Amino acid sequence: MDKKQAIILLIFIFMIVLLNNFFLKFFDIPVNFRTKLVSRTNNTVVSSQQLFNLTWREIRDSYYDSSMNNQRWARWKEHYRGKINTDDDAKVAIATMLESLNDPYSNFMNKEEFAEQNIDIDSKVTGIGVNIASIDGKIYVLGVVDGSPAQSAQIKIGDIILKVNGIDMSGKSISEVATNVRGPVNSIVEIVLLRDNNKIIKKIKRKEIKVKTVKSSVDKDLGYIQISTFIGASTATEFVEALEKTKNTKGLIIDLRGNPGGLLPNAVFISNMFIEGGKEIVSIIGRNGYRSRIKAQNTQINITKPVIVLVDGSSASASEILSGALKDYNKAKIVGTKTYGKGMVQQIVPLPNGTGINLTIAKYLTPNGIDINKKGIEPDIKIELTIDDIKSNNDRQLIVAKNELKKMIK
Repeated sequence: MDKKQAIILLIFIFMIVLLNNFFLKFFDIPVNFRTKLVSRTNNTVVSSQQLFNLTWREIRDSYYDSSMNNQRWARWKEHYRGKINTDDDAKVAIATMLESLNDPYSNFMNKEEFAEQNIDIDSKVTGIGVNIASIDGKIYVLGVVDGSPAQSAQIKIGDIILKVNGIDMSGKSISEVATNVRGPVNSIVEIVLLRDNNKIIKKIKRKEIKVKTVKSSVDKDLGYIQISTFIGASTATEFVEALEKTKNTKGLIIDLRGNPGGLLPNAVFISNMFIEGGKEIVSIIGRNGYRSRIKAQNTQINITKPVIVLVDGSSASASEILSGALKDYNKAKIVGTKTYGKGMVQQIVPLPNGTGINLTIAKYLTPNGIDINKKGIEPDIKIELTIDDIKSNNDRQLIVAKNELKKMIK
């Protein structure tokens, strides 16, 4: 067995031990856990009316708020009885029903959207290879993946995406822009960019891009590890490998900026490397207030060097589990801007006809019992990036983090 295989085996065993009791007590179902829970596609074919009825029942039985946002849930089944003739009818009815919960994280997915969820876990996307951020309603390019179609098309950091295939991107969310940019392999996407007050039109052929979720580097005594997402099946392995590359440094920066979250086991596994065995990493509050606590396990990997965690307004979900745990135990200083504030847990429920729903089934609290939902985590040192910083590739947040880390080392 080579070193990489040994690391993978260690991670696999650790996660089973760490989460086994949690699954048995809390969910009583064999699933994989993200800040979403993922199960397999259901290819059973049913009528559109049955699809609606099954979804109505799943929400009724599993949604974390048993009051269903203080409404009589049966009214939806009564309202749509005999009125659903096509899957499009079912989609509209389900979306309307879910909207009544006033929960932005619970939504219906058609066959294509449900398939996209599973592709994400493999850290593969079909697109052009750019990292983007929304600033003042405009979509900026923050990074370009090496060897990607975007790099070949000479898209640059600081470019503003104005249109995708003729659709105005102003005011769109990052996920909406990403959905428009993505598409079938070898298909063409037309992107209108703004660069130095000049409009540039790029026609780019999409391709499948394998996304590496963890990157690392060393600057003298300082180690730097960037985690772009926790959704990758290989994220934990990549993080351990990054630790190996930075092991001789005296301080560590973990960059979670722009990280929207992903698989909970990844966040828990990484948190466990900093937190002593027996201490709580995160607690999950389910339907009717049932609380389950995930505690750190004793492990051979124990990071004690000074740590800075970089966050911003796009650091969400699993990113907040990691940064919240490290902050509560004073294991790291948090630098950047306030995090997104997503303290809810979703289950991805497969439904017939290849569809599914994202359904909120719980919320989580930091070790100190703090509910960060819609509040976020405040940094210890607040530093904002300006548009000029992005255009000039001047990462002031990282500069401040390095200077602060140097003080912590001395």
